[in-house]
Amino acid sequence: MTNKMQQAVNHTYYRPERVLDVNKPLQMTWDLENIFPGGSSSDALKASLAQVEQDIQAMNETLIRVSEDTSSLDIPSFSALIVELQEVTKRLREARAFIGCLTAQNTKDKAATQLSGKSRAISSKFSALGTRVDEVLAKLTQEQWNQLLAHEEMAKVAFNLNERREWAREKLPPEQEALVAALSADGYHGWGDLYNTTVSHVRVPYEENGQVQELSAGQAHNKLSHPSREVREQMFERWEQAWTDKEDFCSEALNHLGGFRLKLYEQRGWDYIHKEPLKINRMTKETLDTMWDTIVKNKPKFVEYLNRKAKLLGVSKLSWCDVEAPLGSQQTTISYDEGAETIVAQFRKFSERMADFAVRAFDHNWIEAEDRAGKRPGGFCTSFPVSEQTRIFMTYAGTPSNVSTLAHELGHGYHQRVMDGLPAMAQGYAMNVAETASTFAEMIVSDSAVKEASNEEEKLALLEDKISRSIAFYMNIHARFLFETRFYEARKQGIVSPEQLNKLMVEAQEEAYCGALDSYHPHFWASKLHFYITDTPFYNFPYTFGYLFSTGIYARAQEEGPTFADRYDALLRDTASMTVEELAMKHLGEDLTKPDFWQRAIDVTVKDVELFLEMTNK
Repeated sequence: MTNKMQQAVNHTYYRPERVLDVNKPLQMTWDLENIFPGGSSSDALKASLAQVEQDIQAMNETLIRVSEDTSSLDIPSFSALIVELQEVTKRLREARAFIGCLTAQNTKDKAATQLSGKSRAISSKFSALGTRVDEVLAKLTQEQWNQLLAHEEMAKVAFNLNERREWAREKLPPEQEALVAALSADGYHGWGDLYNTTVSHVRVPYEENGQVQELSAGQAHNKLSHPSREVREQMFERWEQAWTDKEDFCSEALNHLGGFRLKLYEQRGWDYIHKEPLKINRMTKETLDTMWDTIVKNKPKFVEYLNRKAKLLGVSKLSWCDVEAPLGSQQTTISYDEGAETIVAQFRKFSERMADFAVRAFDHNWIEAEDRAGKRPGGFCTSFPVSEQTRIFMTYAGTPSNVSTLAHELGHGYHQRVMDGLPAMAQGYAMNVAETASTFAEMIVSDSAVKEASNEEEKLALLEDKISRSIAFYMNIHARFLFETRFYEARKQGIVSPEQLNKLMVEAQEEAYCGALDSYHPHFWASKLHFYITDTPFYNFPYTFGYLFSTGIYARAQEEGPTFADRYDALLRDTASMTVEELAMKHLGEDLTKPDFWQRAIDVTVKDVELFLEMTNK
């Protein structure tokens, strides 16, 4: 790409309408004080955790008595207990979200780490309490069940109660499940904490302007998309070495996480490794298989894109660190204020409510975006259901990808905003539909940018950035899914060594990218946090589901125009109250177990590739 093209991107793509307060420059650090003042020393936080623990204990004692004989259960009292349970759920989520923000903003905050351990222990007690509730639900006669759902507050969460009732019947006896939850705090979840601690010690040397800096994992990862191929290759070599140095720690954590899950599944009588993640995401194996099968059939067109990009970069094949690289030698830098204003302006073209939410997030300092050492890598959006606020975490370095990430996380926040006011159980939407909302928001920004490009050079740059997300969801995420599935098969035979993990990872990447690259990322299994998240197994395929589901929704929105914004909110509001198959049928009239919907969604992204190939055919 020419310098002129890059200048066009700088000055035309980010042509914000002024929608934020011009007299109030945006802060790049978040405000946590109005949640729990005092940070990791907050007395209010400690008091809240103590009260939650007491409430859990009191409810647990009640449930122990109730569960012994449900034949004479007082349904109104049990209904009131479930309402109280949901209120405690919100308060515990509030505290855990706050602690998560503390540990993310400063990986060296020892007090926050201790609070994280404390909240884990309380969460284990809460999980055991939930198990007892589910035990009672499973024991109810049909007559008692009908009486329970006749209560107004219970009718609001009927789907969720029935889901819990059925799931309880597939697990171990309640006493054993409670023991598993109690032991998980210092066992299962402890391995995830060990990984986080390991990441906090990763340092990657980087020389700039004659000075060598020690970058954190998050900062170093941003350099992997540097416009200079020499910089990317040097950083990637150091990146791989950094994770090689930590591979024993990461391997230990991953093996024990996997071993715990396999042993628990074995005791429950589950022989299908995807059973739990599919249940959590409220989707069927048929839907998952149909989605991947349809993607695989369409990959040749995306291999054409990778090959064309290699030609444009002047190489025979792309390396791993070229896949997300910009097509040019100049760094495109977008200020935080410009990125924010662009996002709000584009959101407003779809939904006034969505744009207003984003303005609120920026104006009230809900976003931690500062590029500094000591932060954990990655990005997230977390919700505070009591305060009805959200907080967004990322490291903003001024790249177009950073703008996309910011839009993505604001999409998560808007999803939660739509859910505010619902009972806690009816707010428990799964990762796949959460990623639908975030990816939809990201798509609004990227698609509008391409359509509004003022010249061919700008349009090509923006189109390439947009296609790179398709590559990530169809190939990178697929590689993660293949790796994790095969890792569990290997783990059944015993501990999987770092060398074996590297081999499994490269094989999965080669298959997912259809052999289109000349080098891969062997230690991706060590560098990617998602493999170590204990609350959600298989933290991968829901991303691709969300991407394609949102693409299909976006296509529908384009067809229907402004009136679709209300339908979109209604769809989001239902995301925790039905399966994804039911959700698609109710709001879109689509059958997700058939390839038609997936193919139409993929066709939207194929058109991007065809346009890119046409524009670069000279």
